[in-house]
Amino acid sequence: MTDERKLQISLAIIRISTAMFFLVWSLRKIIQPESTQKIFSKFYMMEVSPILSYGIGVLQTLFVIAFLVGLFKTWTYGAILGMHIVSVLSTYKQLFNPYESPNTLFWAAVPALGGLIALFLLRDKDEFLTVKFGQKNREATTNN
Repeated sequence: MTDERKLQISLAIIRISTAMFFLVWSLRKIIQPESTQKIFSKFYMMEVSPILSYGIGVLQTLFVIAFLVGLFKTWTYGAILGMHIVSVLSTYKQLFNPYESPNTLFWAAVPALGGLIALFLLRDKDEFLTVKFGQKNREATTNN
């Protein structure tokens, strides 16, 4: 197996596992909107209605699915990275106090953030198990 193939498989593992991680959270907004209301109130200092929770959940789920299959990489990978940055920053109090229970769990988001940054930077190399939408047009303009 070549190093290029190993890189592609590694990036796919990061993308797929991250998509599963985000899918749990996006679907939770739809399935348990009351939980989303509590999270937004505590961490984002915002009150959201159940209808807004559903809307955010649906929109986020669509981005996660597009990210999962590698569509519109700059936009979807960037959106997922942006959402995760906001999420990590909103928990700064827990991160600065890691030894108070259950704050240690918030630190799991930090290596996930690192993986997302790496995936965003290497998004053009992430080709394994992705949809090749518009690739012929890109190759034609690149070769001319």
